[in-house]
Amino acid sequence: MTEPERLRADAVRNRTAILRATEELLTRHHPQQISMEQVAAAAGVGKGTVFHRFGSRYGLMRALMQERAQDLETAISTGPPPLGQGAPPRMRLLAFLTAVVDLVARNKGLLAALGPGSPVTAEPDQEPRETHPVYRSWHDHIDRLLHQQRPDLDTDMLAHVLLATLHSEPILNALERGDGNRLNRTLHDLVTALLPE
Repeated sequence: MTEPERLRADAVRNRTAILRATEELLTRHHPQQISMEQVAAAAGVGKGTVFHRFGSRYGLMRALMQERAQDLETAISTGPPPLGQGAPPRMRLLAFLTAVVDLVARNKGLLAALGPGSPVTAEPDQEPRETHPVYRSWHDHIDRLLHQQRPDLDTDMLAHVLLATLHSEPILNALERGDGNRLNRTLHDLVTALLPE
């Protein structure tokens, strides 16, 4: 293995170790309670490596959320129906919302940490939630599926409304209490009312 290849392999290994260490720490602590020093120690790397790779605690949390969302993105683009192509828009949207509720329920602390006003994201250049790549991708997917069946609706705004429920404090509190199934049923009720068979 050449020196550049070894360096690239080390960088990939370090990134994986850092994200896994962060994930493990998140099972025991809220995101704002996790320091870059803790992550570095848990990953077995220097603190400078963590800062060099992710820039800040927000950058680290954002990268972890993007990685967690990547499997869902893959299922949407290349996976089998109903998440993937080949199912009717209504069925795909219901499957997508179920997957998103599951993802958010498992990562509610991380998602809350990525929102405006969070101690984790209290940075001067923090962008609005709607510009976050994961949010944009989810919004655009919902918008497209709604528009395919109901082009008469303001599907752009409806997509924002559906996603906004996942960021509200009462919903996050409900997920903390284990009410993910209840939220999923409610979102399904809304979608089936909007997109009757």
